[in-house]
Amino acid sequence: MQARLLLEDGTLFTGKAFGSTGDSVGEVVFNTGITGYQEVLSDPSYCGQIVTMTYPLIGNYGITRDDFESIRPFIHGFVVREHEMVPSNWRAEYSLDSLLKEYGIIGISGIDTRMLTRRIRHHGVMKGILTTSEKRVEELLEQLKASPLMTDQVSRVSTKSVFSAPGTKERVVLVDFGSKSGILRDLTKRGCDVVVVPQDTTADQIRRLAPDGILLSNGPGDPKDVPHAANMIAELLGEFPIFGICLGHQLFALASGADTEKLKFGHRGGNHPVKDLATGRCYITSQNHGYTVNEESIAGTDLEVTHINNNDKTIEGLRHKKYPAFSVQYHPEAAPGPFDSSYLFDDFLQLIRDHKQNNPQLPRQAQIAAAYKAGSTAVSASKGELHYAEK
Repeated sequence: MQARLLLEDGTLFTGKAFGSTGDSVGEVVFNTGITGYQEVLSDPSYCGQIVTMTYPLIGNYGITRDDFESIRPFIHGFVVREHEMVPSNWRAEYSLDSLLKEYGIIGISGIDTRMLTRRIRHHGVMKGILTTSEKRVEELLEQLKASPLMTDQVSRVSTKSVFSAPGTKERVVLVDFGSKSGILRDLTKRGCDVVVVPQDTTADQIRRLAPDGILLSNGPGDPKDVPHAANMIAELLGEFPIFGICLGHQLFALASGADTEKLKFGHRGGNHPVKDLATGRCYITSQNHGYTVNEESIAGTDLEVTHINNNDKTIEGLRHKKYPAFSVQYHPEAAPGPFDSSYLFDDFLQLIRDHKQNNPQLPRQAQIAAAYKAGSTAVSASKGELHYAEK
């Protein structure tokens, strides 16, 4: 079956269809990863996007249950040069074609992905429509113009309810803006007691979970589309140690008074060089984002830049000068290096331990007794607790 990809500037690509059928509109982007197409497909940060893989052969090692980064794919289309229908890998459980069919995702192969990528690099990301229909190009352009890009991606991909991954060490509240499974894996393998909460969780709701630290996850879209999240972070800054990843990094910047802006074609792939300004060391990182923190907006805030991208010098890491909080634009839970950046999770846990040591908490009964003696209503307690605290 024939499939076509039409860009908003009128550029038309015609190839072979695989996966599902129909029409799909999204922002057309490219990923430079040589491997990892299943992780790309299942990364919630690609919600609303039609993803082009620059590596020419995709599907050759199939799909396996263990490599998913979320419960299901959220992308709006998949573009490849050559699609392998029959995978050859002992781990493969089913094919790429089967996965796309299962979740209603259209794929197109047999087009010049290098030409498409060069066009995006030159003109910037643009809206596109992927279709298996026989509609005229004029009809498709009208349909494309009438279909706005999504702005509610975070609410679509975030968990709808609180759930936990019990552990015996530090309690970390993971705010799910579209979190990859790798983040949860890195926390749990360090023994953390993780509580995952929806993207619209309030500061008070997080306080009631009594966390030792807060991790702000990655996620799709423009950080300015989720202002409630930036407000929540601003309220909790200084109260708990905070670590932001990708979208979480951008929201941390907004909450601290900085600004964000859209990149021409973003950073997507597993080969982006990032320089640690403190040590001078360069890390090979996995990235997936279309927005960045504006460098000029850092002036006048309490943020300092810790990492930069060695390709275009954009900001890749921030640290708060007053509060125990830091963030990175890239994905330390991914392993392109293979594990160069996983130390950031250890740094986060050490930040939690240092914060607890420097800010020891009184036992609850002591807090109740002190509040009762001072006539404060800041600590709520039952009559029984007050009676016990007085003793």
